[in-house]
Amino acid sequence: MEHNDNIKQLLQKFLKDDCSQTEADQVIKYFQEAKQTADFPTVEDVLDLFQELPKIDEKASNKIIHNILKDTKPKVHMWHYGAAAIVISILAITYLFKSDIFSTVQAVVTPTIVNNQIKPGTNKATLTLEMGEVVTLTKGTTYQTSNATSNGEKLIYNNNPSHELAYNYLSVPRGGQFFLKLSDGTQIWLNSESQLKYPVHFIEGEPRQVELVYGEAYFDVSPSTQHKGAKFKVYHNQQEVQVLGTEFNIKAYKDETHIYTTLVEGKVAVSFENQNKILNPGEQLNVNAITKMMDITNVEIYDQVSWKEGVFSFKRKSLKEIMQVLSRWYDMKVDFENKELEKLGFNGVLGKEQDIQEILETIKNFGVIKNYEINNKEVILK
Repeated sequence: MEHNDNIKQLLQKFLKDDCSQTEADQVIKYFQEAKQTADFPTVEDVLDLFQELPKIDEKASNKIIHNILKDTKPKVHMWHYGAAAIVISILAITYLFKSDIFSTVQAVVTPTIVNNQIKPGTNKATLTLEMGEVVTLTKGTTYQTSNATSNGEKLIYNNNPSHELAYNYLSVPRGGQFFLKLSDGTQIWLNSESQLKYPVHFIEGEPRQVELVYGEAYFDVSPSTQHKGAKFKVYHNQQEVQVLGTEFNIKAYKDETHIYTTLVEGKVAVSFENQNKILNPGEQLNVNAITKMMDITNVEIYDQVSWKEGVFSFKRKSLKEIMQVLSRWYDMKVDFENKELEKLGFNGVLGKEQDIQEILETIKNFGVIKNYEINNKEVILK
């Protein structure tokens, strides 16, 4: 690497999570500035540097990435896109491929780009009211009623008393995400291609119930102690999640046969067709909707819920699984010209604001694919 020795030493300390905040800031600043010049290091440069370092285990790598990306602004959970782009380009990807994947030098092949219309997702949703009226919520628009307000990026309901239930639906399309705050103070982040059914106001003292019709949502539930003991329940088909006040994630997409419930804080009871399981923090319940089997495993929470913070964190995921997630966020179609590519896997962290070509070029540069093609909103991997 054509860096001075000081920067190289700092980067080595940075990769080993053994530097001060000041030193970490120097490293990040260096790459941010270098990215705008011809001095930005190549993949080969970084691989050479990794060879000089001791092996970094996955937990240490996650911690490093988390510390790089996380903004420290109080009470606001956001992520630095600039740092995320650096991580995907320089630090984040490790390899789970066959040992001979780098054994041959592949010829440089220029990808075919025809009218690239693929853009990162944005904050957008449609709100369907009790009487069927549909309201479009997008950045730059405002919506206000006696019950709720929206600036086009989030929807917040007022805490008004009610004696009867009236339901709304919030639907997030492919290429979208949205934040919702219910009348009881519960906060919900909806991922792409998701729909939630919920009451405009809850009836005091009665169970608070919502339905994740499909998709993925992160729940930060207002404690039962603040609502006269009223429990909070989330339904999805035959599954029911009951909580007292906690944070958890449910992933239940229409095109997937598994339902994943991941507990971040507190405790939840999950029932599915007369089967019951209790989850503790760091545990994920995997329900196979076909076989009806339920399985609990320990997971890295960061990898499961980072999507709501503006980051996709992939751990031991196949290229097919990764592209399935990206296809929802970028609202694109993905085809594999070589079906064997679907099985290849890697670890990586992607900023959700990254350009799709930047992501594909990175995957290509690491030898995962030989080439790719973009035609309007379709990506073909070769």
